[in-house]
Amino acid sequence: MDAYLHVLHALMLRDMRTRFGGSHWGYAVVVLWPVTHVFMLVLIYTFRHVPAPIGESRAIFFASGAVPVLCYQYISREVMKAVMQNRPLTYYPQVKLVDVIFARLLVEIVTGFLGLLTIVSILVAAGIDPRPEDSFVAVCGYLCAIMLGLGIGTINVAICAFFPAWQIGYILFNILMYLSSGVMFLPHFLPDQIYSILKYNPAVQVVEWVRLGYYPQMGVQVDYVYTVLFALTAFSLGMFLEKHVIRKLN
Repeated sequence: MDAYLHVLHALMLRDMRTRFGGSHWGYAVVVLWPVTHVFMLVLIYTFRHVPAPIGESRAIFFASGAVPVLCYQYISREVMKAVMQNRPLTYYPQVKLVDVIFARLLVEIVTGFLGLLTIVSILVAAGIDPRPEDSFVAVCGYLCAIMLGLGIGTINVAICAFFPAWQIGYILFNILMYLSSGVMFLPHFLPDQIYSILKYNPAVQVVEWVRLGYYPQMGVQVDYVYTVLFALTAFSLGMFLEKHVIRKLN
């Protein structure tokens, strides 16, 4: 276990130094990128004088939707990129492909949490109370977003082993997932035929899960079992393919 933790620690340090330019400023840019994303949405809708679909604060509405979706998307994308970028490290007997995956996951969780703290700090400085009415529900939704990102990320690793171009295709796919996830609107206001289809998108379930912590009166029913099982199934399938297919392929 001690040797394994040393490997993870070394991989995390290498990740942070190679991806962020080896400086605190480089890492700060990565942390502030999703923060900028959230507040750009707020500014656009503020200048257009568009009210939040629910509640009184545009910032809380957009942050409660964008933060979990960006967390899921960043983790799923960066886990996929970690394997593509660090595959030569697996030639060392101490380093396994799964070590690269978990090292990148830990870096992304820390980065996402720092971004969340930055958003909360800005809201407090602006005189907005960022505390959800039901903290347990909101935190569970955020943790499910992390788990979903890990699950989809491991699936992406398996796909990229056969189709490397999927790294670009997934970025385009993520745009569609983002636009349909409900960050900028409330999906349950759509016609039932459309809403029932959107509910198969786990990102929609995660957004509604987090928002229920802020707006218990929102009137939606999150399928918690479906969302958690989707994430666990994706992770299990990805790990199975990594062990029995990708290793033999390499």
